[in-house]
Amino acid sequence: MALLPSLRKRFRRDRVKLQLDDIQGLILRSRPEPYVGIHAMLHVDDASGGRDLLGRLAEHVPSAEDWTNEMESWVGVAISHEGLKALGLPEESLSSFPLPFRQGMAARAEMLRDFGENAPETWEEPFKPGTLHIALTIFAADEAARDKAVGKAMAELERSSGVTLVATHEFGADEDAENPFGFRDAIAQPNIAGSGVDPLPGDGPAIAAGEFILGENSETGQPLGVPQPPELGRNGTYVVLRKYNSRVGAFNDFLREHAESEEAQHLLAAKMVGRWRSGAPLILSPDHDDEALGADPERNNDFTFRDDPKGLLCPYSSHIRRLNPRDSSMTILTDVNIKRIIRRPSTFGPKWTSDVTAADDGKDARGLFFIFISARAYDTIEFLQQEWINRGNFIDLGGELDPIVGLHEEPGTFTIPDEPARRRVNGVTTFNRLRGGEYMFMPSISALKWIAKGEWVGS
Repeated sequence: MALLPSLRKRFRRDRVKLQLDDIQGLILRSRPEPYVGIHAMLHVDDASGGRDLLGRLAEHVPSAEDWTNEMESWVGVAISHEGLKALGLPEESLSSFPLPFRQGMAARAEMLRDFGENAPETWEEPFKPGTLHIALTIFAADEAARDKAVGKAMAELERSSGVTLVATHEFGADEDAENPFGFRDAIAQPNIAGSGVDPLPGDGPAIAAGEFILGENSETGQPLGVPQPPELGRNGTYVVLRKYNSRVGAFNDFLREHAESEEAQHLLAAKMVGRWRSGAPLILSPDHDDEALGADPERNNDFTFRDDPKGLLCPYSSHIRRLNPRDSSMTILTDVNIKRIIRRPSTFGPKWTSDVTAADDGKDARGLFFIFISARAYDTIEFLQQEWINRGNFIDLGGELDPIVGLHEEPGTFTIPDEPARRRVNGVTTFNRLRGGEYMFMPSISALKWIAKGEWVGS
């Protein structure tokens, strides 16, 4: 069963405790499979013109209240700190946002381990500091629906003044929802308390809504800091946007170098990710891919690492075990619940094939917009980048990096536990190169309208 039908089947309106009618639908609504869409990057040149456009766009943003309805497409709007400043928000509001958000992603490069070829000075122009003010994201079920939604958004832009369209980027994936390396993506999502959705097997205990929605109680029992005034911050959240170009050919070459047969190459890739390309987890299918398992949301996330303490089935250093350790034993203890994120990744470029080589990298743009949502987004991404992605101490592997998204300034190692002796695969390089990103604030629908009115102006 596809994600959206599954979600609608599990939705219980009588259990809702959140203000769904005020929360942007993109926060709580899963993307369709297959999906297409577009990211539009906007720069505000004039505050009043920017506010006018924001008010126009707000009329096209569906709430999470509508998530059980059939929708051809939907729109999400997020704003950077520089964008809020360009829209003319008063200083008392601007200063109420957390410091990492106010500084922006580029200024946080050291905390994010964005060095070398991932450093901000190498980023694409739309992500240069101060350029991206408003990010408009449209998800759709097909190209016709996407084009219709894009047409409406562009019409609103044309009716407004003082806003420049900096860049657009189309994305999409077929019903397999594959990432650039051919793996089904965005399987594991948190179970959010009060959302009204029954959890899927393997989702784990409900996580306090305040970890994702500002103004609600977090895992500490209290709300996280809410930007002021409350009508600006409540029911909003934060978004991490990072664009990666994927070196699919280099990845394929690496697999061929270290595994002779096609079967062995698929296994090595699965060991590095923690799942087979179908989405089937190694824990449940350690020896071969199982497409039926991978496509089944009732089964493909229903596992723990309790029965694999040595990592013999799923290596400690695999991508999914690093970023969602579940019940893994870790050398450095961490509250896993406050590191959970809502993921809305979007893939762009040609579909993965095994015949692509490193010589082909760069001929066709392939990659991923890594988008995740959390009320602790900036803290979480900086922790993930520092500890779980670009170090191995927490799993007793020292300097070993994430084999998929780690920044390998020098060729690294991937460790595969085995008996009687573990296997170490050398020559891991940077398979995903960062091309830019930003910390964004996704306001509630009422907050979009509050900003648009600009009632503080002249007060």
